[in-house]
Amino acid sequence: MSGAPYARAAHALALAMVAAAAAVEAQTEWLRAHATFYGGPDASGTMGGACGYGNLFAQGYGTRTTALSTALFSGGASCGQCYKLVCDRKTDATWCKPGVSVTVTATNFCPPNWKLPDGGWCNAVRPHFDMAQPAWEKIGVFSGGIIPVIYKRVSCVKKGGVRFTVNGHDYFNLVLLTNVAGPGSIRAMDVKGSQPPAEDWMHMARNWGANWHSLAYLTGQGLSFRVTVTDGQTIVFTDVVPPKWRFGQSFASTLQFKL
Repeated sequence: MSGAPYARAAHALALAMVAAAAAVEAQTEWLRAHATFYGGPDASGTMGGACGYGNLFAQGYGTRTTALSTALFSGGASCGQCYKLVCDRKTDATWCKPGVSVTVTATNFCPPNWKLPDGGWCNAVRPHFDMAQPAWEKIGVFSGGIIPVIYKRVSCVKKGGVRFTVNGHDYFNLVLLTNVAGPGSIRAMDVKGSQPPAEDWMHMARNWGANWHSLAYLTGQGLSFRVTVTDGQTIVFTDVVPPKWRFGQSFASTLQFKL
């Protein structure tokens, strides 16, 4: 069987993801999509997720969260972004609650359902929000199950500074960023230690979701991070992790990105 159809499909998906990312980055207008919900009435089923935030209540995200379809998730680059949604009464007002909106943070991925001919609502090219149920019910009537929405990117409002959680093991430092204000999502990240030869900035790579990794040996050193968010702001978090840190610990900074 020829691989040409698969190659064309992969190319189309790549173009769709690039176009979606570019549109979101500069988004000021309202766009159309659909929204479903998951996780139960208390949102307990939304914990964890493809962004790696773990317990969303403990991390401060609460029940105002959403999973994004492939076109919006961008391989994890959209983790932490915030979206304002309104039920689209002009398209179909049947299950809409009028005069209300909800702002949610992207914390998970809604994958295509390839048991369906087109991949379902979260197929590879359709923008779709699979929201925590309490967030969805702010704008939709429960029995509807799915609603048309209009949405746009908005700045994320956070209390306190950016937080860093250091996981992994020696020679594999996996750092999770949470509580990121402004654009909410990370474009690039570097790390440096407090001892030679790690005193120069070293590039970190996105591992998965909001987790970034370094393969340097940094155990026992104070750590600084240089973080660039997707609107271009850069902050240096000097010595935010003290030398006696242990894997699994979290550290809160006093610095935050502008809205």
